[in-house]
Amino acid sequence: MNAPERTFLTDVQSLPDGRDVPIERVGVRRLRHPVVLATSQGPQHTVAELELTVLLAPGVKGTHMSRFIEAVQSWSEPLSPAGLAEHAREMLRRLDASAGRIDLCFPYFIRKCAPVSGVQSLLDYQAGVSVRVVEGAPPVVSLSLVAPVTSLCPCSKEISEYGAHNQRSHVSVRVELGSAGGDLDFEALARIAEQAASCEVYGLLKRPDEKFVTERAYDNPGFVEDLVRDVALALGAHPGVRSYEVEVENFESIHNHSAYARVTGRK
Repeated sequence: MNAPERTFLTDVQSLPDGRDVPIERVGVRRLRHPVVLATSQGPQHTVAELELTVLLAPGVKGTHMSRFIEAVQSWSEPLSPAGLAEHAREMLRRLDASAGRIDLCFPYFIRKCAPVSGVQSLLDYQAGVSVRVVEGAPPVVSLSLVAPVTSLCPCSKEISEYGAHNQRSHVSVRVELGSAGGDLDFEALARIAEQAASCEVYGLLKRPDEKFVTERAYDNPGFVEDLVRDVALALGAHPGVRSYEVEVENFESIHNHSAYARVTGRK
């Protein structure tokens, strides 16, 4: 049997484009893929949703979408911010691009000890990391985390003869790392958010722990404005933070709406 004839397949995406319009970001979005994260506690397996994009020159018709998937499939070592930056540079080489970006979001688990019994449990956070690269410039790395906490209303405590209403709150933090940001990780962001709250949230509590967290929240009331300001001050004082965004949403227990606040800052 004769060998099959080779057929030439035209690469339409590489054809020139005459409209002279550059595309700032083009690539793949909502790609779900298992990843391994490098953490201070060792490798952590999770499933991430990814977005990989590059700058497309004005004279090029299209990018090669399959190469983004090939890039992700090549990742073998646990991911760190520095490692992800190198993957972003490799993505530019694969796509013959001068700038690009990789964004990941994923569930991240932190092991916590209950405050009295010491029983350990995992608490899940929504986390993310983003790397922006431009040819010839250092990468820009950002971390994000949504920390669940407890907040107790100071006004309710002040006007009530007993008790005060509290609620679960989400502290959403996004930081752009500076040159001294090596010690800033998801655990550190969680600590900053939780220390500003009325009380932390835990995955597992025994009765003595429940008593402790109830009284702890009562002794540390705070408005949504207090929480967002305290987190902003802590991030602004951290030498590894170049810029930050903080959002706090209190899921009110006595209203059918949330209380919300946002603060941003840049050094």
